Amino acid sequence: MTTSMMTGTRTPTAETGARTDEAAGVITGARQRIDDLDGRIIGLIQERMAVSAVIQHERIASGGRRVNLSREMEIIGHYSGQLGKPGTTLAMTLLELCRGRI
Repeated sequence: MTTSMMTGTRTPTAETGARTDEAAGVITGARQRIDDLDGRIIGLIQERMAVSAVIQHERIASGGRRVNLSREMEIIGHYSGQLGKPGTTLAMTLLELCRGRI
């Protein structure tokens, strides 16, 4: 049993699952980058939701429907074309987040 296991402290390798300190350092840095990217992605999704609300408001105010299904199919096709089957799921989730927020 290692000293860190006996004392209950966590080492960088234990926190990352790496077997060397060097690999733990790379993993820690990469995780920080992922956290930063996730923050940016969330911000962009929130911005997309706001823009979508403007579109829906204008469409409804002009007598149109809240949702434009042909446009949604374009979006699904774009995501699917770029990311494959998981892109379809992602597009559908984004569309769900952006519907009915007005």
